[in-house]
Amino acid sequence: MSSWSIVAIVGIAFVCMEGVAWLTHKYVMHGFLWHLHADHHQKDHHHRIERNDAFFLIFALPSMALFAIGGHQGLHTPWLWIGLGILIYGIAYFFVHEVFIHQRIKWLRNTKNPYFLGIRKAHKIHHKHLGKEDGECFGMLWVPLKYFREARKTKPGGPP
Repeated sequence: MSSWSIVAIVGIAFVCMEGVAWLTHKYVMHGFLWHLHADHHQKDHHHRIERNDAFFLIFALPSMALFAIGGHQGLHTPWLWIGLGILIYGIAYFFVHEVFIHQRIKWLRNTKNPYFLGIRKAHKIHHKHLGKEDGECFGMLWVPLKYFREARKTKPGGPP
């Protein structure tokens, strides 16, 4: 397998994970596993760890399984590389959602980047719904364009 094929597989897996995350967030987290996700919307605890954090493990399991399968079948198969794309998405999720949006680690507080401000605004809109119904903005890296447009308009020095 060529280096370009590996890069393509990792990239496609990463991009596809946004769709998987959106579908899982809307239909699983706000569906039959709401009992794990609810404390992320309704703070019913005073701990740093939430029941919602179980989804890190749930999303990590396919990546770990693909690493094991790929390690067994060889680097010429796509499995390890798909697992790597999922892992990289998980790392991006951690930094965007946990660090940037929810500030569980106090970094990246004062950005002026319209992309990040748009994501932060969309997530804030998502969290205005405290129940599992009537949610919106289920994506993490790609959200409705209106939030990016709003962020660009409010950016200091940006267009009026």
